Amino acid sequence: MHLVMGRKQVSLYADTGIFPNNGFFTEVSHRFFRHAILPDIVDLNCLRDAVATVFHRSSDHIWVKGVGVDVWGELLHAMRFEARPGASVENATLRQMSEALRVLSYRVAAIGLDPEFLRLEPSLEQRSSPFMEQNVSMLAYLEQLEAASHAGGRYVAGHKAEAVLEAFDQCRAYGERIHARVAREGTSLSLTLQLRRLEQHIARSRSLIRVLSDAAACRNGSNGSDAIPGIAQLASELIEAVCRKDDVRDFIRQNVEILALRITENSGHSGEHYITAGRLDYLALLKSAFGAGFIVAFMAAIKIPLSMAHWTPLDQAIGFGLNYGLGFMLIHILHGTVATKQPAMTAHAIAAVIDASSRTAHNLEALTTLIARTIRSQTAAIIGNIMLAVPVAMLIAMAYRTATGHHYIDQTKAMHLLHDANPTAQTLFYAAAAGICLFLAGQIAGYFDNVCAYNRIPQRVAGLKWAQRLLGKRRLQRVARYVEGNLGALAGNLFFGFMLAGVWALGALFGLPLDIRHVTFSSAYIGFATAAQDFSVPPDVLLPAVIGTALIGLVNLLVSFTLAFAVALRSRHIAFSQRAQLMRCVLRRLIRHPGEFLLPPMGAGMGKRKRASRRSTQHATLTEDA
Repeated sequence: MHLVMGRKQVSLYADTGIFPNNGFFTEVSHRFFRHAILPDIVDLNCLRDAVATVFHRSSDHIWVKGVGVDVWGELLHAMRFEARPGASVENATLRQMSEALRVLSYRVAAIGLDPEFLRLEPSLEQRSSPFMEQNVSMLAYLEQLEAASHAGGRYVAGHKAEAVLEAFDQCRAYGERIHARVAREGTSLSLTLQLRRLEQHIARSRSLIRVLSDAAACRNGSNGSDAIPGIAQLASELIEAVCRKDDVRDFIRQNVEILALRITENSGHSGEHYITAGRLDYLALLKSAFGAGFIVAFMAAIKIPLSMAHWTPLDQAIGFGLNYGLGFMLIHILHGTVATKQPAMTAHAIAAVIDASSRTAHNLEALTTLIARTIRSQTAAIIGNIMLAVPVAMLIAMAYRTATGHHYIDQTKAMHLLHDANPTAQTLFYAAAAGICLFLAGQIAGYFDNVCAYNRIPQRVAGLKWAQRLLGKRRLQRVARYVEGNLGALAGNLFFGFMLAGVWALGALFGLPLDIRHVTFSSAYIGFATAAQDFSVPPDVLLPAVIGTALIGLVNLLVSFTLAFAVALRSRHIAFSQRAQLMRCVLRRLIRHPGEFLLPPMGAGMGKRKRASRRSTQHATLTEDA
């Protein structure tokens, strides 16, 4: 106790393990600078630096936690830590803990007055704020502790501490309400940081109150060993925090998790529309896939002459990006469905159902139903894309020949396109690169949906005076509603197009074997090549191209789905331990009802109004169906 008392303790209790009130990127740069370039000055008069000197390795917290709180408690017993060290030493230690509690309480009150908190929870300004009430209760509790310390008499640890803990519960409830509103109104890194700081301040305050209350009980004559578990737990937490104070990866992970959850939730809501339950939904998806295949055939027709133009790599990449990006945006505007865009969205919807079921019990039958619906929806989209992309590409080539007397592409280019689709390792690698771009496009779409909600872009668009004069209020309101529902998807499609072009550009600029293969475009290229060969392609050339295109589609889907599913599970902190059981359920359903994975069951059709209702309550109906 004398060794501890010879050093300043407040910073250890009030700062260690708690995010500072810096910006996200500022704190990342500070941590990196301290860890990798120029460490802080070590002041052994400060208890925090003394602890960091003893536990100086970044991995020390692993064995400290691995030992367990009970064993640390036994060590404290062996050191007779429960023995009274003397009134002056004990009072000084408790006084520094009390001062740390005072600092933490003021910070919690300041967080409750943060403008972003007030924007998302206006009631904090209209009534007595629990963030201010906890400070009043905390000051009364600390005053009671100090009075008992000076009097040297018995201390009643009852209602004052309970009032503080109750106020903290109310603060936590408001934090959870703000977190819930984030799912609708968007979040930012600064708001994420404040929510994390609120949780950390409350948790640390509870630990200190437990130690102080146990110490007060010991002063009243109870067994001194009752205070040891709280002390051991607090010490373990502080040592871990000291060891990880400059951990950049841990800081980024903790702060980005809420933002990642918001992004995946946006993608999940979009993904629900790609999962069909009834026959009307299935036919509507098939129809939208036909429309996308029709447009992709024209996109491929534009891309072929661009690839043969003698432009610089940068100009060619911009041309490819505009062709891809604007074409995918047009498909979205016309309500088309590109098959490969589905997995990155549906993965989040499946993860959301796993998350909902994990809070009670894993409902494997519901998940199996959802997977069956997803597979048949994906199959319908692929079939719809290819069934129109190939014949439309052939019709474009035939129309061009009729109009000009020449083939749209020559024999050399036709054979080159067919060989590009051959099922080689290089082709599958290019397909995986396209799958990664598909995954990133889904994340970008969710990010822009978050930006749209958080910055209230639709409301700001509706408030533009010049636009009101130009379009009128009613039309501008329609534009604002469209922006609200489609900004993320449009941005994701545009970025997806430029990412596809960017992969090719990197390969061309640096001489690397980089390119992309997309199943719908590869199908359209086969259509152009077949027409250029006057529909007499040798089977030994056509068959490998067809097989390769099928494998390209499979790799596109698997890579994008796997990455999106992993991010969705991680952002929700889900450790799904029933993968083997789920696979058995899926295989059993496939054996007993194989048609369910290709076509919706009979009698599963539903009207337009019911479909809209189903999409808004997707997670609940899945559980009910099972």
